[in-house]
Amino acid sequence: MKSAESPEILKVLFDGGCPLCRREIAHVKGLAEKHQESALCFVDVSDATSADPTYAHDRAQLLARFHVERADGSRLDGAAAFIAMWRRLPGWRWLARIAQLPGMPFLFEVAYRGFLRVRPTMQRIAVHLEKTSRPVPVTANIPTNEPAKNTLQSTIDGTANVATTLPLHLLRELRSDHAGETGAVYIYRGIVAVARRRGYPELISFAQRHGETESEHLRLIEAWLPPPLQSRLLGPWRIAGWLTGALPALFGPRAVYATIAAVETFVDHHYQQQIDYLNQHGGPEGLLELLIRCQADECHHRDEAAELAGAPASWILRGWCGLVGSGSATAVKIARRW
Repeated sequence: MKSAESPEILKVLFDGGCPLCRREIAHVKGLAEKHQESALCFVDVSDATSADPTYAHDRAQLLARFHVERADGSRLDGAAAFIAMWRRLPGWRWLARIAQLPGMPFLFEVAYRGFLRVRPTMQRIAVHLEKTSRPVPVTANIPTNEPAKNTLQSTIDGTANVATTLPLHLLRELRSDHAGETGAVYIYRGIVAVARRRGYPELISFAQRHGETESEHLRLIEAWLPPPLQSRLLGPWRIAGWLTGALPALFGPRAVYATIAAVETFVDHHYQQQIDYLNQHGGPEGLLELLIRCQADECHHRDEAAELAGAPASWILRGWCGLVGSGSATAVKIARRW
């Protein structure tokens, strides 16, 4: 008899033929293997010859949208399936909690349908990167007190033959920066999407101006971090970012400004930690200047948003901003590793 504390087995039905899905599922599998209590199992439904025949009759439907299957045979698809899976994963439960707030399942589903529209293009890009990228050797067994020697050498393009050498610590920090700036771009896109529907022209202008700055930050960081070294979870960062912008926009400009002030306060501290590290240990020429520039822009965003937010926030809004801050911290920890 199954213990009351043991969750039911949840089958994750994924498209193993999709390079995007393979990356996401590889990460999820790794977490599930470390935490058996997650009770997740994985079924690749992409190969008609080797896939479980149980799924043969509706294979096309399963490949078109993400699905999970409960122990009783019922299924969830789309955003609901992601939320059910995230609830089982350490490090992702915070996103599941956000997704279960009033109105959030609908917004997640809208974001997922938007992703499905661009998925074929993203798949083609991912396939191209898999073909052109080369394995990345890591220098191992180097003392952590010699960061300048703990390097990662990568050749990212077979034709351009571009090589980037970075201390391992800085590589992880830049990966988190890239993930953060990706999320920031989508925060402002989420704000614009809702603000247009709700008729907030000033909020649209605010989000577009700041979004352009974040897009520039993203381009600058991408110049330091080639695609094979970027976070493997850019899909979730985009979704989380879009929802972090869209949800407060449903409640009006003041909620948006308070959210941006909370996000940028965290980002300011995050960049300051990296700046302090470079001031102490040194680093590649130009990187310190880049981080200082990005930090200054983020502080400007924070100060403008805080001024526009006006009077002290309600306890509900303060709680939301606290959740956003803790979620940002968790996302940085994950992005450093994946």
